[in-house]
Amino acid sequence: MKTLIFNGSPRQNGDTVSLLNKFLENLSGEFYIVNAYNCNIKPCIDCRYCWRNNGCCVNDEMQKVYKYINECENILIASPIYVSELTGPLLSVGSRLQTYFSARYFRKENPIEKAKKGAVILVGGGDGNADTPYQTACSLLRKMNSFDILHLVISHNTDLIPAIEDQCALSAVKKIADSFNRK
Repeated sequence: MKTLIFNGSPRQNGDTVSLLNKFLENLSGEFYIVNAYNCNIKPCIDCRYCWRNNGCCVNDEMQKVYKYINECENILIASPIYVSELTGPLLSVGSRLQTYFSARYFRKENPIEKAKKGAVILVGGGDGNADTPYQTACSLLRKMNSFDILHLVISHNTDLIPAIEDQCALSAVKKIADSFNRK
């Protein structure tokens, strides 16, 4: 089994990564992590190359991600919640999924044959809610042919309790891994 993980956190030892680490402890198979804050992936420039052509004309690390998207069975999006949304760098990486939208709606092609299992981990504190970032993450997952979105994990009181101590979130992260481990 192969799992693609989009990590939207800037902090290597923060709450989002602590839940990702627990997830990885329970995950079987191969995985590839796209760290939005330090990857070599530029945002979409709306050049419209993908309106008529397969793929993207911007040659960067996203080419490897496109290949992994086609090969993997599972996709996880994990992000802190900033201003009631996924983090900016994660949204920039996600903008490069425009090629899949263009394939379906302009070229009338199915760019990704294999359906994926998907899941979302959201972490935050404060007074916002997770509705908007969850909807955005689901939209990104659908672009990658993940219409089977299995789980949403929210640790939304990290200003009061670290995510690594949030027993509900820890249990839910393990359930995602268990689900991803099954064919």
